[in-house]
Amino acid sequence: MVLGRILRYGGQSAFVWGLLGQAVGWLLGSGFINAIRAGMGLETGLLLEGPLVFGAILSVFGFLFGAGVMTDWTLWMGGHKTPLHHGAPEGQPEWFRYLSIDVNHKVIGIQYGFTSLLVLLVGGIFAIMFRLELAAPGMQYLSPDEFNTLFSAHGIIMIVSILLGVGAMVNYLAPLMVGASDMAFPRLNSFSYWIGIPSFVLLLAGMLVGGWDTGWVAYAPLSLSTAVGVQLFLLGFYMNGFSSITGGINLIVTVFRMRAKGMTLFRMPIFVWGALATALIMFTATQTVGVALSLTIAERSLGLTFFNPANGGDPILYQHLFWFYSHPAVYLFILPGLGVISELLPVFTRKPLFGYKWIALSSLGIALVGFLVWAHHMFTSGMNDSLRVPFMLATMLVAVPTGVKFFSWVATMWEGKMTFETPMLFVLGAISVFLIGGVTGPILGTVPTDLHLHDSYWVVGHFHATMFGGFVFPFFAALYYWYPKVTGHMYKESLGKLHFWLMVPGFWVMSFGQMSMGILGMRRRIADYDPALGIQGTHILVTIAALVIGWSVLIMIY
Repeated sequence: MVLGRILRYGGQSAFVWGLLGQAVGWLLGSGFINAIRAGMGLETGLLLEGPLVFGAILSVFGFLFGAGVMTDWTLWMGGHKTPLHHGAPEGQPEWFRYLSIDVNHKVIGIQYGFTSLLVLLVGGIFAIMFRLELAAPGMQYLSPDEFNTLFSAHGIIMIVSILLGVGAMVNYLAPLMVGASDMAFPRLNSFSYWIGIPSFVLLLAGMLVGGWDTGWVAYAPLSLSTAVGVQLFLLGFYMNGFSSITGGINLIVTVFRMRAKGMTLFRMPIFVWGALATALIMFTATQTVGVALSLTIAERSLGLTFFNPANGGDPILYQHLFWFYSHPAVYLFILPGLGVISELLPVFTRKPLFGYKWIALSSLGIALVGFLVWAHHMFTSGMNDSLRVPFMLATMLVAVPTGVKFFSWVATMWEGKMTFETPMLFVLGAISVFLIGGVTGPILGTVPTDLHLHDSYWVVGHFHATMFGGFVFPFFAALYYWYPKVTGHMYKESLGKLHFWLMVPGFWVMSFGQMSMGILGMRRRIADYDPALGIQGTHILVTIAALVIGWSVLIMIY
């Protein structure tokens, strides 16, 4: 019966019509460029660089028009009135609005949440695939190119999942917490979600047309000479940036212009401060990575020179543009999660949050300092040596606002009457895991040690600890805590605790195993390793831990 309803209504959903529109847009775009090439006597083909890029760009517009995202704006430009419509489309059941274009912030938040979990599963499957390959030296199941594509796709897909999870929490909770009826720009809010879908499709499509072996960073000059699939990765990454920018603008306006009467900034729930700091990063930093990506696309497609040293370009410039966004983006991922920790701790300790104003301002402090430290990712890149020490010292400053949060959390728990329901367990797990992520970071931010550990598995372990502690654990805490409010149903406490007690030891084994292999010489982003390193046993443990984590997430979804 359920399957019948899905088949009956699924074909009418915005997702299906959007994907059809994306396919049509791709064919029209690539066909147009191929027609021009044929008229000029040049080679034609759907997978040639020019037709592929133009087709991919038009495919995004095709999705947006096919799904109906642009309908109201198109009618408005034609002089028609476009009142906001609330509820399911006419003649459809109420639940169908979650498969349709909807402007309600709660519906959009739930759409973000479901999509985040789906994308998380896809990225997790890719991780398990290449972890099984690494369980033994030599190539077992994958070719080197397939391995490179899988770990590259895993990186960017998990980042997309985190961004979607941030969107879920911010969209559903922030307007309710500040007393607003909705986000400031409801249609723009819907656009922010829906443009992420064709972006994700482009990322997956890139794996089918040669893949890419650049990692999620896509450093030049490698990204200028690798398979054509990297173009779809770059375009998917670029288009997803529009979601961040428009979402950031929307939240900033909502917080500053739509708070309830009497709610001053320092009366806002603490989660909103983390969301606001995230929105400021989205709005101010995303453009720089967009510049890096668009210049790379132009260099490949049009033969221009920006980053290729063989033609007078500067590959270091790409790294500066990329990391000026991508290091603040790390805080973009974790600040809402840290806000969740600060929001839920008082609930389960039966005490007010200690140092509310300090916690609020520390979120802005982290966002600000995050813009001053990007080049600590580049100590081995060949940048000017005189920049190393200033960026190393600036990196240490991040510990100050982050330390404020830890001291506040400890003080809040001190002599509190704690209870250990599932959300609280994940909050405590987040604090402990994020602490390890924070402690292992300065080792990479210090020049002498980074020169040895850069591009090793130590970086992989540190980054996973930061992301799990700063986002994944708080996200699951938020899901369990607000699940009854969102759905009207209660989760099973026993399954929630089983999820936690499987995930925590699985994570510790995975993260510490990765860092120990990094110290022993295991490089990241390689498909094979020397058996003489003596790390096969650790690889097996890390692979088993990854499987345990994946199993625990499936329990949560169940």
